[in-house]
Amino acid sequence: MAELSPMMRQYRDIKDKNGDSILFFRMGDFYEMFFEDAKLASKELELTLTGRSCGQEERAPMCGVPHHSCEAYIERLVKKGYKVAICEQTEDPAQAKGIVSRDVVRVVTPGTVFESNMLDESRNNYLCAVCMAGAKTGICFVGASTGEMHLTTINENGKEAHELRIINEIGRFLPREVLLNSQAAGCENITAFLRERISCRFEELPDEAFSLKAANNILLSHFNKKDISELGIDNDSVACSAAGVALGYLYRTRMTGLQNISEIDVYSENEFMQLDVMTRRNLELCETMRGKDKRGSLLWVLDKTKTAMGKRLIRSWLEQPLINITKINKRQNAVAELVNDSILLSELVGQLGGIYDMERIMTRIVYGTANCRELKSLSCALSKMPQVKATLGAVKSKLLVETVNTIDPLEDIVREVESAIIDQPPVTVREGGMFKSGYSKQLDALRDTMQGGRGFIAAVEQKERDKTGIKALKIGYNRVFGYYIEVTNSYKSQVPDTYIRKQTLSNCERYITGELKELESTVLGAKESAQALEYELFEKLRKTVAEAIHRIQQTAGNIGVLDVLASLASVALANGYVCPRLTLDGRINIKDGRHPVVELMQSSAPFVPNDALLDKNENRCAIITGPNMAGKSTYMRQVAVISLMAQIGSFVPAKSADICIVDAVFTRVGASDDLSMGQSTFMVEMNEVAHILKNATGNSLIILDEIGRGTSTFDGMSIARAVLEYAADKKRLGAKTLFATHYHELTELESILDGVVNYNIAVKKRGFDITFLRRIVRGGADDSYGIEVAKLAGVPNSVVTRAKAILGELEESHHGARRGELCSPADYGRPQVSPTADAPEQISFSAAPQNALIEQLKGIDIDVLTPIEAMTKLYEFVNKAKKL
Repeated sequence: MAELSPMMRQYRDIKDKNGDSILFFRMGDFYEMFFEDAKLASKELELTLTGRSCGQEERAPMCGVPHHSCEAYIERLVKKGYKVAICEQTEDPAQAKGIVSRDVVRVVTPGTVFESNMLDESRNNYLCAVCMAGAKTGICFVGASTGEMHLTTINENGKEAHELRIINEIGRFLPREVLLNSQAAGCENITAFLRERISCRFEELPDEAFSLKAANNILLSHFNKKDISELGIDNDSVACSAAGVALGYLYRTRMTGLQNISEIDVYSENEFMQLDVMTRRNLELCETMRGKDKRGSLLWVLDKTKTAMGKRLIRSWLEQPLINITKINKRQNAVAELVNDSILLSELVGQLGGIYDMERIMTRIVYGTANCRELKSLSCALSKMPQVKATLGAVKSKLLVETVNTIDPLEDIVREVESAIIDQPPVTVREGGMFKSGYSKQLDALRDTMQGGRGFIAAVEQKERDKTGIKALKIGYNRVFGYYIEVTNSYKSQVPDTYIRKQTLSNCERYITGELKELESTVLGAKESAQALEYELFEKLRKTVAEAIHRIQQTAGNIGVLDVLASLASVALANGYVCPRLTLDGRINIKDGRHPVVELMQSSAPFVPNDALLDKNENRCAIITGPNMAGKSTYMRQVAVISLMAQIGSFVPAKSADICIVDAVFTRVGASDDLSMGQSTFMVEMNEVAHILKNATGNSLIILDEIGRGTSTFDGMSIARAVLEYAADKKRLGAKTLFATHYHELTELESILDGVVNYNIAVKKRGFDITFLRRIVRGGADDSYGIEVAKLAGVPNSVVTRAKAILGELEESHHGARRGELCSPADYGRPQVSPTADAPEQISFSAAPQNALIEQLKGIDIDVLTPIEAMTKLYEFVNKAKKL
């Protein structure tokens, strides 16, 4: 087989070093791909697959994209989870001897993107590194486009609980790319979550990459520290390894420009309200369950921010509610001050409009990819800072005062940029036309030469016309020949011998002269020199702005805080929210509470408000009964959402609200299969219930909707009751719990269990017609109105009629049935005996106890018992018999 050509050998050498990436190989004005990369890219990008001679008998498969529009193609590949290695020419082709030198200048991956058109301005784009070592795990999240770096450690002995906590933490940040060590990559639950639930790219790195020594070196070097403890990290921790891997990965893929990552936020899970993945989904915090849309979510209601920094921050606040009452009150007081001064709020909102994304612009400035327009945008944003500071100069709340005082107006940067850059700068930075006159004397001189040169050209043109008598003579220019004299064929006979023919066209001839070429050299030389000088001046200006990275980052962060506070205040005013009173007494007392999303989405009728009372004593657990579609789920979610809103510092939709600090919210709502994991609806439900009961505390809020509906009636009712008893029992859990059910028999627990209270959804019934009043009232419901709901849903009348007939037969078969007392909660946890045909229970009786049991059994009237009562009596009888 013939040898590869020199260019293809160069390609192969570079590709071998970047085997896990699609190589964009720069050739002139195109990025070309070859061999397997070409086949893959042509399929994913719908490009035409061609071929190129490579020195071998077979042509190399090939496809390419224009370099000026490459970002759109790179974005499509990255969104599909691919890495793209960008290989540039590293020397001027005109000066190269032989093959032009090339090298990879950057590897673009889902977690390392910082280009504005490849990112959603409203959310952070995180890279995550996970280092598991036994019962400890370090997790690091880095936002390369904004400079954020968050680090935490999880310590959990149980394998399942440990993995679940990792999943929940990843679910909090929703990274686009995750790096795993071998132990983490071996956890199927974690990898399945990354693959199936959040569709993120993940990669197992060798354990050597997570070595403490390497992590120490890169962290100390990057942050310019002498000891790792100065960063708030233990020297021998898994967190140190995770942080080192994340930062090292950025260096390997981005090569330069990481000065925007200037500090590490080392945090504890215990600083925030715990919200597992299912709770975030069920409460629809940032997106709806079905359409994954922002509209219809809590974020949609609260986000009235004006800046990209604010949009990202409000999402972060919503994902991470606080549990420190002092910090919450600081936010709340700031919102209250803006609510109480609508003029101040209006002025602030107006000033925030039009402030560009300073964080991400700075990242591109530091990396060296920002153009002239982005520098101008940054300057425009910074020019508003003095006005913002002046507007808020008299504020009194602590958070507003701290935020305003730490805004740096950066007037020196604004002056530098404004004195240099024209008002409407070009997109490109290598073709000149960026700087104002007077900024550089040298540039002005070159421009004068260029302007004078054009005048000289016109003078030469007139001179040649007069000299030759050819009135139609004109001087033109193109990139191939430079300046030329054009004469039509009818005047060819008048052309002087001193003209040098350069090109013949169908109707004219083109010539050059010595004088013209000399003038051309002067004019074009001045233009090229001016363009080179402008680029040099631009790079110097960009570097000057980059040196102010920390000042600009701090100011950008403060603008984000002001934007979120203003947004929460605007929403509170527009929707009639009130300031909740935060307490530590374990009591939630909401008067006329409303669901913030449903009331805005519901346009056909006014939203019906409801009260809610939960505490640690008589009102720990509320059993809620009533028809489907009557509002039970909305009511329960409403209580959880109001608590969450209070803990991010927001006002809440209610007439008044006393909200205790909740350490976690757990929800089990709705039915869903997880077929990818081989789990049925009921198995998913039981997994979620198990997780809640294992991880909730007495300070948690639990939302349970229709537990036990995925199995037989007796099994389901037994499970529902057992879960309810466990949640209500102070010795076991005693958490504040809202428990919706159609098992009306469970309402008996109000008279049996301490802290359990019955509520139901009021319904108005006329014959077979029902009206949902949406009002929560004390007491248990006596009917689920399932057939009536089926009728409202449009089930055929024949089916409804037949259902009514069957219901009548069932009710008649149990006519006279009365509710009896269920088994005592004291029996919770005792082994129960259920004899079956395959394994009949063998019981031997001594004469006296046997006769006593038989007499007891004879005394039971089965006909007047409900099925659950009969089953309970049977279990009691068998248990007593077994003890004999």
